[in-house]
Amino acid sequence: MSAEVEYRCFVGGLAWATGDQELERTFSQFGEVIDSKIINDRETGRSRGFGFVTFKDEKSMRDAIEEMNGKELDGRTITVNEAKSRGSGGGGGRGGGGYGVGRGAGGYGGGGGGYALTFRPCW
Repeated sequence: MSAEVEYRCFVGGLAWATGDQELERTFSQFGEVIDSKIINDRETGRSRGFGFVTFKDEKSMRDAIEEMNGKELDGRTITVNEAKSRGSGGGGGRGGGGYGVGRGAGGYGGGGGGYALTFRPCW
């Protein structure tokens, strides 16, 4: 059983005005970006203030985390961490799907996996 490795960053603290293309453009300076996605609220369609960037290789991801965590983007200080894959686990928060963000709980996705977000406090 081979699992495909993904080099994905969680990017938090984004301005509502920051879009997918701006996110990709900002992070592409560290290497080839395979995917970038701002997560939007299902009901309002407005940004939830976080997203994900997937790189082709681990070095690019590590460089992006090192250089961008705590930096300013569109007037906001952002948080950049490695997003941990949940593997084949179940859904996220809110009744089996959707988005849950917390200290090691919840995740992005529903039903067939998703991405768990692990926060490491700075203090």
